[in-house]
Amino acid sequence: MSGESRDYFIAGTRFEAPPLAPGLYVVATPIGNLRDITLRALETLAAAELVLCEDTRTSAKLLDHYGIKARRQALHEHNERDKADHIAALVAGGAAIALISDAGTPLLSDPGFPLIRALAEKDLPVFPIPGASALLSALVVAGLPTDAFAFHGFLPPKAGARTNALEKLKDSRETLVFYESPRRLAASLAGMAEVLGDRPAVVSLELTKRFERTSRGSLSELAGQFGAGETKGEAVIVVAGAAEPSAPAAEDWQAALADAMAGQPLRAAVDEIAARFGLKRKEVYDAALARKNTQ
Repeated sequence: MSGESRDYFIAGTRFEAPPLAPGLYVVATPIGNLRDITLRALETLAAAELVLCEDTRTSAKLLDHYGIKARRQALHEHNERDKADHIAALVAGGAAIALISDAGTPLLSDPGFPLIRALAEKDLPVFPIPGASALLSALVVAGLPTDAFAFHGFLPPKAGARTNALEKLKDSRETLVFYESPRRLAASLAGMAEVLGDRPAVVSLELTKRFERTSRGSLSELAGQFGAGETKGEAVIVVAGAAEPSAPAAEDWQAALADAMAGQPLRAAVDEIAARFGLKRKEVYDAALARKNTQ
C-alpha cells in the first residue's frame, strides 16, 4: 500500500494507521451509532488495501465519516462465491484485505461465509476484529438466560415453512434469538406463540440508534403490540427456551411399573417405564427390585 493514505480522523484529528500483516480481516462495524467503532477497526479499515463491503453506498457513510479513503469493492450474496477464489489469491499474494457488512459482525445473517471457507481451505490467515453485534446487544438486555443460547437468523418468510422451522425448535431449552424484518415481525411473533407456546420474549428495535426500544411480554402480547401499527427498523427477537419437563409423580410411574411387571419380565418392564416417564433406568430398576422382593 506504499504511497497510499492510511489516515483516519476522529473529531477532526488525523491519525495514521500502522501497516497490516497479510490476511483477511473480518471487521465488525456499528449497528447504528457510528461511535460504536473500535480503534482497532478504524486502523484496520484505514490500512487495508481493499475493503470488501456488502453495499459500498451503505459502507460509505461509515468510512467517509472517519475520513477513510481505502479502495472499496462490493461483496454480497450474489457475487461472493464467484469472487472468493480471486480474493483468496490476493491474500496468498500478500494482500491485507478487510471484510465488512452493512452493519454489525459479518457472516451473522450477512455475506462472507464462502470467502472465509475458501481461505480456511487454503490455510490462509483470517483475523477477527470484534465489535458491535445486534445479536449480542439484544441478548444482554433481554433479561432471559444467557448461559446457553442459539441464534437462528431470519425465519422463512412463508407461513408454512416458518411453522416447520419452529417445530424443530419447540423443545430446545436454550434461549432462542432471531432476526426479523419490520413487515413480518407481528406474523412471526404470532407464529412463534402458536408453535412454541406463549412464552416470555423480548423484541429489540433500532438498537444503538436514537429511537432504540426494547419491549417485553409473552409472544402473543408482543404479536398484538406490533400488529397494531407500523414498525420501523430491523428487529431482534429473543425467546425463552422450552421449560424443563416436570418430574412425574412417583405414585403414577410406580403404579404403571406394577402393571408392567405383571405382564412381562422385569428388565422389559423397567425399560418400558423408564422410556415412558423419562426416568433414569437405575431409579426404575431399583424400584422394581424392591417391589419384587416384597412380593
